[in-house]
Amino acid sequence: AIGGHIVAHASTFRVYLRKGKKGSRVAKLVDSPNMPDGEVNFFVETEGLKDVK
Repeated sequence: AIGGHIVAHASTFRVYLRKGKKGSRVAKLVDSPNMPDGEVNFFVETEGLKDVK
């Protein structure tokens, strides 16, 4: 299986996904050539992705 260290060096954008609070998810941009690092919280629902309010 391919993953981890090798894939990270071959990627232009690096986004880490993790579980958040109360069933939410967190996407964290940590490596991008033209965008600042940042995080966004969201929910995954049957209708699609929803913002945390």
